[in-house]
Amino acid sequence: MFRLTHSALALVLAAGAVTTATAATPRGGSATYQQELAVCGHIQQDRAACIREAGAARQAAATGQLTSAPDYRQNALARCQLQPVSDRGACEARVMGTGDTGIQGSVLGGGLIRETVTPIPAPLQ
Repeated sequence: MFRLTHSALALVLAAGAVTTATAATPRGGSATYQQELAVCGHIQQDRAACIREAGAARQAAATGQLTSAPDYRQNALARCQLQPVSDRGACEARVMGTGDTGIQGSVLGGGLIRETVTPIPAPLQ
């Protein structure tokens, strides 16, 4: 007959808990996943959706499908090159947030509105 003492039983339970915790910990990107989960309680997005997105990103990273974020500012500046030469400076100022550029709104609210006011003198008569 096999008898376990209290200390041996505690040791077996502790080893099982460590094994379970290790198996539950995601591999590859665990720290990033934990950081993303921590943010889920502090933003205006639905918590369940935030957790699903963090899990999807973790899974994509594990399979090598997650790439670094695109350079949105560079993309926006490239779009400014398509504007007429007279408007490019104002376009670049809006993208860079320089000069008299005002920014309103939020990403969670649907987007940022960037506005630059350029006074144009009235023509002389």
